[in-house]
Amino acid sequence: MRCLFFAAIILFAASTLPAQGGKAEPKRIEFERDRSSMTLTGTLSNAQEMEYVFSAVKGQTVLIRMSNTSLFDYRVFSPEADLDTEFDSSRTSAIELPASGDYLLFVRKKMVSRPRTARFSLTISIR
Repeated sequence: MRCLFFAAIILFAASTLPAQGGKAEPKRIEFERDRSSMTLTGTLSNAQEMEYVFSAVKGQTVLIRMSNTSLFDYRVFSPEADLDTEFDSSRTSAIELPASGDYLLFVRKKMVSRPRTARFSLTISIR
């Protein structure tokens, strides 16, 4: 009876583990009607990243403005479009997009002794 009880506990634990440790889906950026920019905000701790996904058309330019570059950096990535920027600490970046489709935008909190947690504000525009 004890063996059956422990076997049930192990099976239950094994079935719930994958649901708890997976990576979260990126947040989809959807612009309001007749708008081509929006401000993203969030709170991150050291070395944490927040992921967003946006759609764009080949030849459009994504403009990124970061308010606090001493604490945060960002990068744009798309394996389908063969685009992979380095993490950037510039206040403003403009990137011409090489293909139509989805692009990932990562915002990362830099490793600093203080503050360990901070709030970011990033504006993304697509033209």
